[in-house]
Amino acid sequence: MAGATIILTFIGSLLLCVTSVPVKKSRDVDIYSFHINSTVNSRYAVTTITSRVANRLNESKEVHFQVKIPKNAFITKFRMIIEGKTYDGVVKQKEAAQQQYSQAVSRGESAGIVSSVGRMLEEFKTSVTVAALSKVTFHFTYEELLKRRLGKYKLQINAQPMQPVADFKVDVYITERSGISFLEVNGGLKTQEMSSAVITTLSASTKEAWVNFYPTREQQTNCEGCGENGLNGDLFIEYDVKRPNQNGELQALNSYFVHYFAPTDVQKIPKNVVFLIDQSGSMQGTKIHQTRLAMLKILGDLAEDDYFGLITFDSIVHVWNPELLQAKEENLEKAKSFVKAIQARGGTNINQVVLNGVEMIKSHPRQGSASIVILLTDGDPTSGETNTERIQANVKKAIDGKFPLYCLGFGFDVNFDFLEKMAQENDGVARRIYEDSDADLQLQGFYEEVATPLLTDVQLKYPGAANLTQTSFRQYYNGSEIVVAGQITDNSMETLQTEVIAISKNTNVTYQDSTSAKDLIDVLPQHENFIQRLWAHLTVKQLLEKEVALTGQEKEAAKKKALDLSLKYEFVTPLTSMVVTKPQEEETQVAHKPKEGAETPTTNHRVMQYSPPLPRGPIPLPPQGIPDQRRPPLLHSFSGQGLPGQSGHPNRHRRPSLRIHSGQGLPKQTGQTEYILSRLLHDYDSPVLAVDRSPLLPEHPMPTITSQTKPPPTTTPAVSVVRFLISAQPKQICYDTPVGHKLRLFLDGSSDISINGQLSEKGFTLVAIHYKTAKLLVSPNESVYSEGENSVKFVWGQPEPSSHESQNMAIFQRTNEIDVTMGTVRVVVLIHKNIGDVFLWPVVHKQGKDSNFRGILGKNDLQYEELQGSKLKINDQEVDATLSSAKDYRFAAAPSVECWLVPFQSALQGELSDFTVSQL
Repeated sequence: MAGATIILTFIGSLLLCVTSVPVKKSRDVDIYSFHINSTVNSRYAVTTITSRVANRLNESKEVHFQVKIPKNAFITKFRMIIEGKTYDGVVKQKEAAQQQYSQAVSRGESAGIVSSVGRMLEEFKTSVTVAALSKVTFHFTYEELLKRRLGKYKLQINAQPMQPVADFKVDVYITERSGISFLEVNGGLKTQEMSSAVITTLSASTKEAWVNFYPTREQQTNCEGCGENGLNGDLFIEYDVKRPNQNGELQALNSYFVHYFAPTDVQKIPKNVVFLIDQSGSMQGTKIHQTRLAMLKILGDLAEDDYFGLITFDSIVHVWNPELLQAKEENLEKAKSFVKAIQARGGTNINQVVLNGVEMIKSHPRQGSASIVILLTDGDPTSGETNTERIQANVKKAIDGKFPLYCLGFGFDVNFDFLEKMAQENDGVARRIYEDSDADLQLQGFYEEVATPLLTDVQLKYPGAANLTQTSFRQYYNGSEIVVAGQITDNSMETLQTEVIAISKNTNVTYQDSTSAKDLIDVLPQHENFIQRLWAHLTVKQLLEKEVALTGQEKEAAKKKALDLSLKYEFVTPLTSMVVTKPQEEETQVAHKPKEGAETPTTNHRVMQYSPPLPRGPIPLPPQGIPDQRRPPLLHSFSGQGLPGQSGHPNRHRRPSLRIHSGQGLPKQTGQTEYILSRLLHDYDSPVLAVDRSPLLPEHPMPTITSQTKPPPTTTPAVSVVRFLISAQPKQICYDTPVGHKLRLFLDGSSDISINGQLSEKGFTLVAIHYKTAKLLVSPNESVYSEGENSVKFVWGQPEPSSHESQNMAIFQRTNEIDVTMGTVRVVVLIHKNIGDVFLWPVVHKQGKDSNFRGILGKNDLQYEELQGSKLKINDQEVDATLSSAKDYRFAAAPSVECWLVPFQSALQGELSDFTVSQL
């Protein structure tokens, strides 16, 4: 029997939600693993969702997959893996799937499994029958170019699984070539209860950032907005980039380029703004009340050099003042009184009010200003001219390309297609204002985006390039960004030239720049075509927006180009469908994209330093056979500094230390270094060895060797120093801990959870996790879970994740980490491999309300104040600090981050002995 198909047609953005149909408490259908992995490379975001679902019943069961996606992204991949068989989606022209669509409709089946579900969301649903005691894996990928609004980019992730998920992970990686100026995580899921589940790290170079969100199963049910159905909320990862070059940021790769232009070195342009406010009968009640609130706030935010006008309309147009007035206090107070008196009544004369607003601005021209008309309405034109095509023609003729018209559609009764086309024809945009408790904030938010014009009539030129995206912009606003991408067609061109011509306040300005036309960005293989895909994505988006206002052959040409690119790059757009062949005997499901508005809608780090002991006497020459030029370096810098955590005891001897600075005579061969260290170890008792394998910093071009010793007669084995991090702002706090100890990493006496670790020069070599009667012992070779007589073994390096769930622990092992959940605590143990070293790094995720957590990793964050003279104020105590760096091994990439290095006791408010245990 021929395989059935699913046809998916929709448009999305970087917001998601994976759900399943409501299930019994026994979880017959169990989403046992759900991962979101998002990579943002120079504003271009690629997100993959992997959801693994099990049918726990002894009979076949329908399993649902459901995601919510904002409307600015394109889905690019969808795959199902069922009983070892893979079913891939194929993007086709919508008409090519029309037969299946018609058949589904004729059978009475739903033809709308993609639907609008909110302000910026569309929801995709599909289902598949899974055999008894079998599993299905869904892979879902979509791409988006993040847009800068109000000075930041926002990556939005929504989670609403409809059940707690044992293995729930969100991993976000951001890389920006010019550097990241700030990074924040907000949203409904960033609550006090969930704060410990979020880890953010910004690299020392500021070019990379990582965000992890690992909530435990209990956290997924106890947080604000959560319940027995699990998570229900959003994470917003917000950031901006550094802009050292006012000419913009230019990148080229594989014959494609992208130019990000957002200058800040220009004066604000005074604006002339006319507000056209619908007060027809349909605005009665909450709508008109929220409009009054928004307008009062907007009037209060006008700058004194701005000029403004107010016109309300129903069946008749009501002009508050025939001329634009300066935003002086007395004029603003009169305007606010007028706004407070607005009452809803009558019909909707859109044609006349827009023409009146345009005439008001044109009658009062001001040199060196920028003009804007903002229309707010909630309905179709019902008075005066009601033919939408004639209204569009009248408005376009009146504005004549002189300034933009922005159309705000209030609610779902409005004819949004009409407003969208009218805005597009006049260099503006249409935005829907949703009927909700924050509608006034939505209005204010839109106004803030256009409140500060910096440039007008912006033209961008790229000699030698072709297939350019939009290069002409009526206005550029503070906090936004102009993005242009294209193809370098002249293979002989060595440099790509850019020129931006615009009008600033009372003057013309020009920005010029150039970059090598050759490939100049080092990217991972999986991201090597990201600029080309960014170009295709932006081109398709702009063509789809542009064709709304086009007619005839121009409209068809724009649609054809958008369709061809959608098929080539496998974008699911309003012009394409994704066809997925399902297992035999499955019914056909069909989806088509809905029209806008059609539906209502802590941490440790390793830094090792060579610290051989100080010999009692001169260091001997190398044995015979080792050339003189490889003799040991000179020794100096004798001091008496003790180890962290071991100073201050009256019976302890001050340990001398000696720095050995390398020069030309430093041996380069490993064997010679080992020889020197062995003689040093032999000639002095009780050495404490700290081995630095970190890259040499620019200010310290030569390695430093430090020796710290203790007098005879006792000797102790050589140990190393491990550097830990504590999250803090603006820089993290780091401190060094001597190895060779069994450390208490985490202890929660109230819930009977403890985590201990064995620290050696290679990092953690053993981690023991205890919860009630269960124990998990993690080593670099294997992990063993035991509870009573039962035991389960996990081996590193398995291609597919393995798992085990009991009443006390849920364990998931992946390629390079083992993820353990115990009640409210979740710990992830990563395995790192670096130049022959294999070591473990546990990261604890927990709820932050309990103040009784103890252990080195029990401290999530630290508040401090920076003082003069490299000092910090921690817990009302002044502490000497050194600006340093550390590897952040909470992340697989182990980024280097800047930190304030402070003594162990200051960071943890205790001695080393307070954090050691006798056994794991």
